[in-house]
Amino acid sequence: MSLFWRIFSLNSAALVVAAALLLGPVTVSTPVLLGEALVVGAGLAVLLVANALVLRVGLAPLQRLGRSMATADLLRPGARAVVAGPAETAGLITTYNTMLDRLESERAGSAARALSAQERERHRIARELHDEVGQTLTAVLLQLKRVADRVPAELREEVGQAQDATRAGLDEIRRIARKLRPGVLDELGLVSALRSLAGEFTGHGLTVRYDLTGELPPLDAGTELVLYRVAQEALTNTARHSGADRAALRLRVLPDAVELTVRDNGRGPGTGPEGAGIAGMRERALLVGADLTLTPGSDGRGTVVGLRIRVGETEDSVGGARAPACESSGPAHPPRPDGVPR
Repeated sequence: MSLFWRIFSLNSAALVVAAALLLGPVTVSTPVLLGEALVVGAGLAVLLVANALVLRVGLAPLQRLGRSMATADLLRPGARAVVAGPAETAGLITTYNTMLDRLESERAGSAARALSAQERERHRIARELHDEVGQTLTAVLLQLKRVADRVPAELREEVGQAQDATRAGLDEIRRIARKLRPGVLDELGLVSALRSLAGEFTGHGLTVRYDLTGELPPLDAGTELVLYRVAQEALTNTARHSGADRAALRLRVLPDAVELTVRDNGRGPGTGPEGAGIAGMRERALLVGADLTLTPGSDGRGTVVGLRIRVGETEDSVGGARAPACESSGPAHPPRPDGVPR
């Protein structure tokens, strides 16, 4: 029964009973006697309680819908309000759930287009930094070397300082280019890229241990990029904000999924709002239908970032064997300036 008919039926029954009493033998004395006042009061109380119960039962689904709307987050898809209550309320909840489905689909599509454009722009900038700025600095470095061989002795120290500054700038340009677009991911695969990433973050008080075990199933380029970017952002947050001195990067193969875990011994995720970095990780996880979790460590310390991507049991159509994963308990070797791991 709809909410309208529930309330209308109850009020109609109360009015019919009141009219029947007025037309019947029941009368109210003047002044009102105590017994008559008790009967009228009891009838009024019953009517009020019955109305309250009907409204409470009828409006409870709307209250649940309001809480669901207040806590809805498109970066955490799948949560839906329970369809219950009268016909009008159930129809409203169903419409809201349908709207969430459409919004999540549209957001995933727009995020995919935005991130795809972002990666293309990263690739272009990284290529220009490497090809244009990097080659220019290399030429300057060679010219300074020729100049250093011919300048007077009293100027050689200054020329040497210019060489050191140019060499440092060239290394920085290459480091930025690697962060913008990991060439090792395209050339050597995901495992080597993650091993190189661990090496980049090892140092300055932070040691990153990695555990990359198992034969990876066939993964498309987009999925590998999501895994790499989530690991990169998680380690960046660890290095910048957690105050940790140890971190662990783990990639393991499950029967129907690939799971990435980044764990540290820092301050933990805290209770504040999530920043842009975590929001970016959640958006990337949505692109491949992955589950991203952000929880404190088992002992209450540190942060654990988990990404689980479901994969199908398909054969690698490329035909090339993947590089075997490795396991290590020590710091990774940092890459050379050209992006190839040592």
